[in-house]
Amino acid sequence: MLKGKRIGFIGGGAMAEAIMRGILAVGLVDAAAVYVTDPNEKRLVYLRETLGVSTYQSNAELAEKTDIVFLAVKPQVVDTALCDAASSLRSSQLLVSIAAGVATRTLENYFSEKVPVVRVMPNTPVLVREGATAVAAGRYATREHAELVTEIFGAVGRTVAIQEELMDAVTGLSGSGPAYVCLIIEALADGGVRAGLPRATALTLAAQTLLGTAKLLLETGQHPGLLKDMVTSPGGTTIAGVHALEEGGLRAALINSVAAATERSRELGKQK
Repeated sequence: MLKGKRIGFIGGGAMAEAIMRGILAVGLVDAAAVYVTDPNEKRLVYLRETLGVSTYQSNAELAEKTDIVFLAVKPQVVDTALCDAASSLRSSQLLVSIAAGVATRTLENYFSEKVPVVRVMPNTPVLVREGATAVAAGRYATREHAELVTEIFGAVGRTVAIQEELMDAVTGLSGSGPAYVCLIIEALADGGVRAGLPRATALTLAAQTLLGTAKLLLETGQHPGLLKDMVTSPGGTTIAGVHALEEGGLRAALINSVAAATERSRELGKQK
């Protein structure tokens, strides 16, 4: 679906670079069809030299040259970025926003035409093409627009389609989730060290265990409770460990962490 499309990125930070690398790696577009703007000239030189993309100083010029425009900036600079580009965007184009907490209706109001907007919430594992991305279409975005965005983010992980009002929950789960997972990996590694394993060995085992278990769950489609039961023998080591986790309140703590992050996302959204 992306054949012949020109893709622009307003903002050339780490997330934008990860998306660019993903779509280029799987051949969705050629580097000649990718355009980037960024206020940091050194960043533009880096992207131009390492990825072979075209770079510009003007957001308006980038918008004029592209079919799909990624708004890959922090929420606080959305106004500056779009005031420059708004007059160049048309209803025949597509704006894809990764600006956290900025609603599609807010973005749509910048344009005189009915520019289709799709809002996405990727997480940091897109950097290794294992991201989790939620996709929500705005008022003027069609199914084809949503499918285009899903195809793009499919190059850097897995995607789910949601209603926009659920974006705060996505932020609380998969947006903030990598931090929770890192805490779990670190704690498991600490447990290994306490049991006598070298630090590097414990960390490798802990990280690979989470990676492998997640892959097993996603590829088999089985419920995590069933996979847990596969390794939990009566009176064995695993059930002793599971019991300790339940006594420590791990399950409730993780549920509460998602709820707390979701509520904080709602609070921050109201401040915009």
